[in-house]
Amino acid sequence: ILENQVLQDSIKPQKVEFHSINFNTTLHWQPGRAREARDVLYFVQHKVYGQSTWQNKDECWGISSNVCDLTQETSDIQEPYYGRVRALLAGVYSNWSLSSRFTPWRETMIGPPMVTVVHSNKSITVKLQAPHSPYKRKRGSNIPMTNYYDLLYQVFIINNLLDEQHRALVYEGKDKVIKIQDLRPGVSYCIMAKTYVPMLDRSSAYSSRQCAVL
Repeated sequence: ILENQVLQDSIKPQKVEFHSINFNTTLHWQPGRAREARDVLYFVQHKVYGQSTWQNKDECWGISSNVCDLTQETSDIQEPYYGRVRALLAGVYSNWSLSSRFTPWRETMIGPPMVTVVHSNKSITVKLQAPHSPYKRKRGSNIPMTNYYDLLYQVFIINNLLDEQHRALVYEGKDKVIKIQDLRPGVSYCIMAKTYVPMLDRSSAYSSRQCAVL
């Protein structure tokens, strides 16, 4: 029995946490200290805060991976959720390891916008598209993140004659098409953008750079 107790403790999953970007939500965990970690199987359950019964996640029942997709199970984005994981090795189950509480609307990270750049001789036109959620409209298209948040776009320009760190904010607002005028011909400019959620005071990462020589 003592051996089983030691094994239970050594395979118990560590650091169970939700990761989420644009409501694509996964539960991650780290294996316990057991050396035979590659033979360990994991079992995932989830529930809404306040519910008494846990739901099994069938696709993550007896898996060897350390990640489980709970995007569809957390689709009511205002609700708080919990996930938990336990491990099995050599016929012995660990205790459950619990995540902290996760509320998608408050905690998902917003991705950067899609950026398209069109340039003429002295100006650059920047076209922005909001990131999409994994949830679909009845017609089948993915619902943009602008349906869930009041989003602003932040557009930055890097003049390549200058240092890479010198990113000038040239626009912040809701427009999807921005024209940057009075640029110098023959100079290479790069555009990057972020999505900003004022209500949560949270910015996305930068989009990938789109560069143009005027």
